[in-house]
Amino acid sequence: MDAAGLPALIEAIRHLHGAAATWVESVPVRETWQGATVWEGEVQVFDLAGHPTASRAYAWSHATEGERRRFVAVLHAPPVVDPVTAVRAAIGAEYRQRQN
Repeated sequence: MDAAGLPALIEAIRHLHGAAATWVESVPVRETWQGATVWEGEVQVFDLAGHPTASRAYAWSHATEGERRRFVAVLHAPPVVDPVTAVRAAIGAEYRQRQN
């Protein structure tokens, strides 16, 4: 992700979780299921200020239909303890949402 995309992720964290975010690092993540890649990209790690329970968040975005982007921001709270488990949690939540 380029530096221009970070402000959008910071705003997404503020909007979704009501906290100020400071960028820490970018972590490459590749998640597979039964030998197939189900998600691959860069997860941005942020320290949070002003959130009542979490001190860190993991965020990324991806293109959707048309020219829109979907922003994902997952709080660091068990079982989410790192970028990999944040991606897994988001995939699981999206799967459950599609099932309903």
